[in-house]
Amino acid sequence: MSAAEQTLSPDDLLETLGVDVDPELLVLALTHRSFAHEAGGIPTNERLEFLGDAVLGVVVTEALFRRHSTQPEGELAKMRSATVSQRALAEVARTLDLGRYILLGKGERRTGGREKDSILSDTVEAIIGAVYLTHGLERTRRFVHTLVDPLLDAAAGLGAGLDWKTSLQEASAEAGLGAPRYESDSEGPDHARVFTSRVLLAGVVRGTGQGTAKKHAEQIAAEEAYRWIVAQRATDAGPAGPVAGAEPGAEAVTGA
Repeated sequence: MSAAEQTLSPDDLLETLGVDVDPELLVLALTHRSFAHEAGGIPTNERLEFLGDAVLGVVVTEALFRRHSTQPEGELAKMRSATVSQRALAEVARTLDLGRYILLGKGERRTGGREKDSILSDTVEAIIGAVYLTHGLERTRRFVHTLVDPLLDAAAGLGAGLDWKTSLQEASAEAGLGAPRYESDSEGPDHARVFTSRVLLAGVVRGTGQGTAKKHAEQIAAEEAYRWIVAQRATDAGPAGPVAGAEPGAEAVTGA
């Protein structure tokens, strides 16, 4: 097993989390069913995941309700969905390097389980459940906010599609830039491949992203391009000005 594939000690995770967790609950929160099966059927993190999902939903719903007092229920529901989606929680897990701590069976380790959105997002919810059982709701609320506040802010700025690629497509059409075009390449061995994606608007690179999966890299690139369009609107550039075409000195890329 390479250094990158090794499971780190749960104790090392506590500093990153910024909250104490009952040691047994923390180990349980990190125990994927593949590991539990190979270990003879020990308990898995699925019950903690169930609890954490409910706590996360309450905290996020309350935050959105208070922050957006004029928004109708339907819009609040969309923002909540964006905040607690599997993809969003998986990105939270990646900022914590959580995959290195998850206890996985040999098969999941071999097939890249440490980077699977489903496993990462479920583990985030299980940890929230463990924090709740250790400290109760008030401390857990503060912990959840450290994890999802950036997502709450981003959800308020997303379009109806609830993801950056869809939102970029909408914003690009409104700005007269046509449909975004993505180009991607990758490097590294299969078990540690890194993808780099670029999104082009009117033939000009407006966003670049990197990730361990092509779709993650494209989402990061789309977010960067989306924020570029928003910034152009703020400076009144508009589709008749620099937004609509290649700027002098910009990185123009021909089609693949």
